Order: sequence, then C-alpha cells, then structure tokens
Amino acid sequence: MTATVPVSGDCSGSVLERIVRAKRAEVEQLRVRETELRVAAVAAPESRGLAGALAGGSEVQVIAEVKRRSPGAGAIRPGLVPAALAAEYEAAGAAAISVLTDREYFGGALEELAAVRAAVAVPVLRKDFILDAVQVWEARAAGADAVLLIVGILDDDALSGLTRVAEGVGMESLVEVHDARELDRALEVGAKVIGVNNRDLRTFRTSLEVTLELAARVPPDRVLVSESGIRGGEDVALLGEAGIDAVLVGEWLLRQERVGPALAQLARYRKARRRDG
Repeated sequence: MTATVPVSGDCSGSVLERIVRAKRAEVEQLRVRETELRVAAVAAPESRGLAGALAGGSEVQVIAEVKRRSPGAGAIRPGLVPAALAAEYEAAGAAAISVLTDREYFGGALEELAAVRAAVAVPVLRKDFILDAVQVWEARAAGADAVLLIVGILDDDALSGLTRVAEGVGMESLVEVHDARELDRALEVGAKVIGVNNRDLRTFRTSLEVTLELAARVPPDRVLVSESGIRGGEDVALLGEAGIDAVLVGEWLLRQERVGPALAQLARYRKARRRDG
C-alpha cells in the first residue's frame, strides 16, 4: 500500500473531522522519519498477543485505559503517572492496557506508551486516530502490541491496507465500529478483534445498546470488545450476558479514587457463549 491513506468523508463538520485534520498534519510531519520508523518497527521485540489475552477463560476481560482528558469529558485525571497506573491496572486483573497517545485532544504521548509497555507484561494497545502506515510503524517502534483502527475514518482500501501493515510487523488490530454497516466492513477485511464503540464520535452520545444490538452479528470466532460508556459492574454483567469477550474502560475507572479495587470489581463477571446470528 502507499503511505498516504484516504479517509472516509462521512465525518465532516464534527469534532472527529477536526481531529482527523490535525492528525493528517501530524502524519505529514512524521513522513521524514518513515524509513527510520519502519526499520525500528521490524526490529522491535516480539509482540504480546491481544486476541489471545482477551478470548480466553469464562469471564469478561478488561482493557484498562490510560488517558488524561477527552474532548467530550474534559479533564479526567490530569496528574496520572502512566507507568504506575498501568502497573496498578495489571495487578488488579487487567488483561490489556490501552494508552491514548493523541496529544492535542487527549493530552497523551507516544512516550507514555513506551513507559507503560516497560512497566507491564500484558499487551499494550495504541489508541489513536491511525490514518497512515507510518503511524503503525511508529506505534510498533514504541512497543505497541496492537493498534486501534477506526472504520468510520477509513475507506475499505485503507482499512485492509493498514491491517496488513500491522500484521507485517507482528501487530494485531482492534478494528472499531459503531453501526451495522461498519461491522460488515470490518468482517469483510477479516478483522479478528472487533471493538464496538458505544459512543458516536460525531455527536459523543453514548449507549450500551449499540453493542447489545450488534453482538449477535459478530461470529463467535472473532473477539468482541465493547468500548465506552461502561460505568460499573452492572454494565459489565449485562454485556457479558450478550457474549462480549472484553470491555475497554477508561473514564469510569479513571474517576475512581482507588482504581485497583474498582477494576477488580469489573474483572469478575462471566460471559455467555456467543452464537452465530
């Protein structure tokens, strides 16, 4: 694939569009390091398997997130120390760690992902707005085991191409969808780990019904993750009954005074077996 990745045009006029526009500018600045990053990505230590970490066992697994703020929620936990927080997450039962690396809108940094990767033994996901192969190589060079690919900002060629780029450097992709059409596109490119974002990134409205409605359409041989809007054990129990393999939780955990016990509460709910819809 070429280094430049086309972006779906259906996010115009939204916060998402502004983020994507800023990300395109970042990609252009990163382009001068393309060869360096590709070499570093190939030479990076072996990845830790995200799908395997999430699919095993009879309980809903937790991907715990490291982030300081978001456009919708504002400041969440500004003074957090990423490596220390990730270690606390892992000790409390997190199956994987998600690190928000976007600086402008979420207050993150790729250096924080590298620090988290060094502090834990579970897989680490780079959560960002990935538009270009150079960002995938950058993620792998920093130690990411997986990258987030958002179907809503990528056309089909970009989605399949970036999936292949990630696989080429030993990474997995968490392919994120929000509706049935996006889910069909994710399945078409063979996504093994599918995340259903309960938050509409164009309006920031959130509902767990998004996952509950789509779950039956996801084949049981794929790993299904529910993202956003999860606020405690009752939500995890409900999602588990629908056959969700894992939940990605950020804001609710980060607003707890003691994140370890809060996470341990989430990591104890059984999941039902998901059948072909």
